Amino acid sequence: MTPFAIAGVQMHVAAVHSNIAAMRHRLDILMARFPWTQMVLFSELAQFGPLLKYAQPLDNETIKQFQADALRYHIWLIPGSFYETAADGNIYNTSVVINPHGEIISTYRKMFPFRPYEAGVSAGTEFCIFDVPAVGRFGLSICYDIWFPETTRQLTSQGVEVLLHPVLTGTTDRDAELAIARATAAQFQCYVFDINGLGAGGVGRSCVVDPTSMVLHQSAGQEDLFPIEVDLDQVRRQRETGLRGLGQVLKSFRDRSVDFPVYSRDTDDNDYLQTLGPLQIARQASAAGLAATDPRQAIAEDRKTRKPAIDTASAAHGKTANG
Repeated sequence: MTPFAIAGVQMHVAAVHSNIAAMRHRLDILMARFPWTQMVLFSELAQFGPLLKYAQPLDNETIKQFQADALRYHIWLIPGSFYETAADGNIYNTSVVINPHGEIISTYRKMFPFRPYEAGVSAGTEFCIFDVPAVGRFGLSICYDIWFPETTRQLTSQGVEVLLHPVLTGTTDRDAELAIARATAAQFQCYVFDINGLGAGGVGRSCVVDPTSMVLHQSAGQEDLFPIEVDLDQVRRQRETGLRGLGQVLKSFRDRSVDFPVYSRDTDDNDYLQTLGPLQIARQASAAGLAATDPRQAIAEDRKTRKPAIDTASAAHGKTANG
């Protein structure tokens, strides 16, 4: 058995002022009540709320306070996320991983901002994987990332056994997200810690799911501090023998007979996606998506309307990029 105690913190998040003091207060309460906790995870944008005007540089005093807390309690600490103002001028939705020595060992920028609603936020391009010595391998994704199974596929293909997933979901799709959390646990044979906030930080209903898709804990709509002891040997056993001795999905994917051409940007296999229109917020009385057009016809019409790219070097000679 390889036990490890991870606590989620579901708390009220304000939008118009810092939540740092409230986060640290709840951390104090958590560690006083459950001193056996080894890792603590807060929700997405818990630090300063969902407004871009509170974006911070990565090197800031708040993170140093959390580093001191991790060292004081000798815990792994992921203090949710915050909007980061990067050196290149872009804004990212960023999380940090702090070890029990108070050191930042990894940072992660959300790969799939919730566009078109999370406007003005750039997408990260690097995955976050880290090892807890003598315990196992952990991976981090943020909110909308989990809707794209490719993100978890990349993490678990590199051995991730626990997916840490801070979210800010205050919308009517929370039920769908909970279903995705359970499906992700089963598909990728891993634990999923899906931690939501309250108020400006979400509608709560945080959950912890084991590799069989069983929900180990489900919060309601009030504040909740919940440590859950997981057993990483369960992940290893299931990946070897299958879910209840049945599906061995990671090994089946490894031994697949096909590579998927849809992932190539140069293939015609994703032409249908080009017919779906721009990524933008829906407007009142919009008729988008209501036309009963055969997808094959839509693809053919889309190909006709596309114009070939012009190679500026050859344009002077009256040639297209295709010669």
